[in-house]
Amino acid sequence: MKRVVSVSLGSAKRDHAVVTEILGERFSIERIGTDGDVKKAMEMISALDGKVDAIGLGGTDLYIYAGGKRYAFRESLKLKNCARITPVVDGSSLKNTLERRVIYHLEKQMNFSFAGKKVLMVSAVDRFGMAEALCGVGSNVIFGDLMFGLGIPIPIYSFKALSRVARIVAPLIVNLPIKVLYPTGSKQEVYSPKHENYYREAEIIAGDFLFIKKHMPAELPGKTIITNTVTSDDIEDLKRRGVGVLVTTTPELKGRSFGTNVMEGVLVALAGKGPEELTADNFNTLLDRIGFVPRVEYLKLKKMLNN
Repeated sequence: MKRVVSVSLGSAKRDHAVVTEILGERFSIERIGTDGDVKKAMEMISALDGKVDAIGLGGTDLYIYAGGKRYAFRESLKLKNCARITPVVDGSSLKNTLERRVIYHLEKQMNFSFAGKKVLMVSAVDRFGMAEALCGVGSNVIFGDLMFGLGIPIPIYSFKALSRVARIVAPLIVNLPIKVLYPTGSKQEVYSPKHENYYREAEIIAGDFLFIKKHMPAELPGKTIITNTVTSDDIEDLKRRGVGVLVTTTPELKGRSFGTNVMEGVLVALAGKGPEELTADNFNTLLDRIGFVPRVEYLKLKKMLNN
């Protein structure tokens, strides 16, 4: 049996484990939160090294992309380097392939209409594939990277402007501590509504779920959310807020959609290669073989986006 473990800086309350079969291989897939304790995460990664097939890095990003260039987070690299044998992945390669595919799949296979829709993408520098695809299908996207990530109250209105801003800020933010940029540990359970008007005006809200969750208003009537990993408690919370449609880019595995870092770990384990050896075409070929499709749940009335 292959084993993939995600070591997350997030809350241990979101832990989950499943045993499943993918392409004829039995997989043990597990997510372990360290409640924001970087030292504990480093020790755990060191202990798992050589004993599992892939390690996912959750609650942070290892890389972000801007202007065709990859930037590595200094603190995340320290975590990655705790493993010398087992590949460590953060999901960035999968975000650039799977999440891009999801948008086109929703439009072509599930009759979702994005053209002219108002979209709030809370953070795009860590999900350039999704951001580019949303613009490619004709959405009117507002990128909230400066507003929600850096506390600068300036929305970004085009992918070109996003790329330009990312090239400027990426070399700076990768040197900041993870906890400054992203909610870790108990902070993942704290709500801090911010720029609520952008949530209310958007028809679709996209991006990392914990970023969405941290700043969203008490009510989101009829909204569509396109995100990554959610728990059953998260779904109940979204129902209470009136969300209409939930889309997760990774499939549901026994009541939970795991993060892209976990699913990238699965693909790396299947390929039997390090992530640096796999191209976008390799990832897409594996995704085609597995048949991954987005999880879509109609939390209110069953209405397509084009209604």
